[in-house]
Amino acid sequence: MAYQALYRTWRPQKFSDMIGQEIVTKTLKNAIITGQITHAYLFNGPRGTGKTSAAKIFAKAINCLHPVDGEPDGTCEICQAADNGTLGDIIELDAASNNGVDEIREIREDVTYAPTQAKYKVYIIDEVHMLSTGAFNALLKTLEEPPANVIFILATTEPQKIPATIISRTQRFDFKRINAQSAYERMIYILDQRGNTYDEAALKVIANAADGGMRDALTILDQALSFGDGHVTLENALLVTGSVTQTLLGKYVEAVVNQNTKQGLAKLSEVLDEGKDANRFVEDLISYARDLLLYTEAPELVTLVPDETFTQLAKTQSANIWYNMIDTLNNTQQQLRFTNRPAIYLEVLTVKLSQPVGQGQGQAVPSASPTVDHTAAAVEPDRQSSKQQPTPSSAAEPAQSVALDQEGSQPAPESALMTSQKTRVAPHVSEDQAAVFSVLSEATRGDLDRVTAIWGDMINMLPVPEQAMLNVSRPIAASSNGLVVAFDFDVIRVNAMRKADLLQTMVTQIRELTQAQHERQLVFITTESWPVLRSKFVAQLPKHKQQTPAVNPDVEEADTTEDNLVTEAKTIFDAGIVEEIDD
Repeated sequence: MAYQALYRTWRPQKFSDMIGQEIVTKTLKNAIITGQITHAYLFNGPRGTGKTSAAKIFAKAINCLHPVDGEPDGTCEICQAADNGTLGDIIELDAASNNGVDEIREIREDVTYAPTQAKYKVYIIDEVHMLSTGAFNALLKTLEEPPANVIFILATTEPQKIPATIISRTQRFDFKRINAQSAYERMIYILDQRGNTYDEAALKVIANAADGGMRDALTILDQALSFGDGHVTLENALLVTGSVTQTLLGKYVEAVVNQNTKQGLAKLSEVLDEGKDANRFVEDLISYARDLLLYTEAPELVTLVPDETFTQLAKTQSANIWYNMIDTLNNTQQQLRFTNRPAIYLEVLTVKLSQPVGQGQGQAVPSASPTVDHTAAAVEPDRQSSKQQPTPSSAAEPAQSVALDQEGSQPAPESALMTSQKTRVAPHVSEDQAAVFSVLSEATRGDLDRVTAIWGDMINMLPVPEQAMLNVSRPIAASSNGLVVAFDFDVIRVNAMRKADLLQTMVTQIRELTQAQHERQLVFITTESWPVLRSKFVAQLPKHKQQTPAVNPDVEEADTTEDNLVTEAKTIFDAGIVEEIDD
């Protein structure tokens, strides 16, 4: 017989064989014991967590001739036929390839016929969220009035795509991710049964790389066994998973927390030269930082065996270091999804991690020079928003006030700069007329084009709820220092102004994607108020911008002045939103 993959050979045959889903299995067993079996179930959870296996075991258990405490006995003719795949009353359907109305209509016709061998006819529909709208509608009628001897088990990884009318007619079970310890113990059991040799450290690497999926863990284990000729070594596990050795991770982290950028880049070069996956490297760093964070408080939760470097880092560094590192790593992980040059992002990450806390973590560093510094001015944006339109000289005052002491002649102490940075919780966002005029006074069409070009990419980097908020907005004016964004609905504008994470992501991504030197001041307004503000700004433009060469004052002067106003407006705003109206 041809070789069969481990995840198929060791697929659970009883509820007791399943790991990590105790609540689900206990509930299903009790339902069988008490006879409280409903007509439809929804099994939801991440891939490889046992949804389909549980469905097959449940289908076999309810039809078993001699069940034992809710478990199939595995010896009766029904169980034997189910295990061999010859029981016609258990029908498996893959909705990914059978998602049309015709397939569901065929099921509606078949359910009217009684089971041929078993007590119940069971339909297991995998990836049910792939069904078309018409197919869901066809299935709904059957779920509303099912025959007494028919049971539906729907399995999915994306329940949000299933209509509420379907979900409300099912009994829902949520399968959770399988923790690394459970996966590790299961692999030990399987290898012991097979008689294979292994390094325990290798199985821990595989369990972590599986990311909560038992099927993924067994697939990786299969690869490691093939690569190592039946023996699972740590080196083979690292090669198969693309993970980095604990020693190299420790040396890299040690270099960046000691602000040794050169050494950190050298260790990164070693990682890249070995062909390690960039995403896996960031995942390993997150796990390493998490273990360092937990080591002093809950050492039993640490997933690796501490070595000398790990122990030294845990003792000498504060928890704040690991908080900031995990935040920076998470941001980089999101950015890696949208690039074909991961090495560049990893190099930038290394430089960021090597900076002191408060620098290189997405925060602006106040300038120690009395010259104008717009990056430093962004630290205290409230000073730039006043009832009067700020001038370029007044815009420099916040930078100078941060960079100088009370006498205005000496640089502020380093501790004062750090305190100023810690108070900056989120970027400031304005909404008043003065803030709009401040941006428009320096706005250019080039700045607007640059922001508009990357606006869609920036939105795609956000979580889905925040994408929905910004999908009803658009940039309408931009300068090198500011950006005016118009929202179609005021309630969404107000909610967006309150989301600190969203604001921080926006200013950071816009700066990086436009390759700007510093972050832009955000100004949120409504689309409805924009024409009024635009007209007021154009009306108060300096007189010299409305002057024209000598012409006939009775005929041409007014028209020429109007043309200059329109030209000025098109220079500042998007030409597509400037409308000329004849009075």
